[in-house]
Amino acid sequence: MREKLIEIEKKALRELSEVADKSALEDFRVTYLGKKGLLTTFLRQLGTIDPSERPVIGKLANEIKQRIASQFQEVSRKMGLSSVHNEPLPDITLPGREPLRGHLHPITQTLREVCHIFEKMGFRVVKGPNVELDYYNFEALNIPKDHPARDMQDTFYISENVVLRTHTSPMQVRVMEAKQPPVAVIAPGKVYRRDSDVSHTPMFHQVEGLLVDKGVTFGALKGTLTTFVREMFGKETALRFRPSFFPFTEPSAEVDMECVICGGKGCRTCGQTGWIEILGSGMVDPEVYGFVNYDPEVYSGFAFGMGMERIAMLKYGIDDIQLFFKNDMRFLRQF
Repeated sequence: MREKLIEIEKKALRELSEVADKSALEDFRVTYLGKKGLLTTFLRQLGTIDPSERPVIGKLANEIKQRIASQFQEVSRKMGLSSVHNEPLPDITLPGREPLRGHLHPITQTLREVCHIFEKMGFRVVKGPNVELDYYNFEALNIPKDHPARDMQDTFYISENVVLRTHTSPMQVRVMEAKQPPVAVIAPGKVYRRDSDVSHTPMFHQVEGLLVDKGVTFGALKGTLTTFVREMFGKETALRFRPSFFPFTEPSAEVDMECVICGGKGCRTCGQTGWIEILGSGMVDPEVYGFVNYDPEVYSGFAFGMGMERIAMLKYGIDDIQLFFKNDMRFLRQF
């Protein structure tokens, strides 16, 4: 066996010295050093020889393989090839390639900007669970079972009393349960409803706001939201409040802003009205205070909620909400 190994080494080194091109070098590698090459095959046959000779023969075989591999690498280097795959060595004088750097998604950028505006007005950011109890999502917000308002927020049920939250409004109740007034918080996060079309997705992002203290009026609500809209869209942006209904606020109002696409002249985006609805708001219904042990004769407050996709679409002039979730880099690189 020893003589056979020595003969393989002599033959391999002789053939290697006669290699003249890349093709012949690759043939040599396959013949002697490949997975089915002579040396690899020989090493696999060690189990058939006398156990007392295996250590000596095995050591000699590995040493010969290393010497052949070393010579092979030297020849490869002289030919300007990679010793592993016989490929051209990299040119280290070429300029480096700058790696692609990611950035925040436009929804995340918008959400952070909204939070920053309200933080400057004294609101504190709070976050809650995506999987919510029916009690916090509906009951404690004055939406009892079989109430018609539940039809507008059809959601995904984990069980009879556990749902994927339809709004971030449950944080109103959770915060008021844990803290006595004054309370001024905003609650950003994902919410879920069974909607899916050009203007709706089953999952979207929302920011809920709540302020409760002594002497809070509807005027304070209007002033807060006016400040927000003009910080977000420009100081000349007009807005209006329209009467509406929400089970957990009374009185309630939808807030519209002047269409940023047409400047209030009327276009397809705003339905030729010149106005676009951006959020819902209102004074906290005294019935809600009953769930958190606040005295409605002492405290008053307001709440509001807005969808981040809607705000981002208006801010950046986007006409299809589904673009936010397609991960098309041609779209995302614009932000």
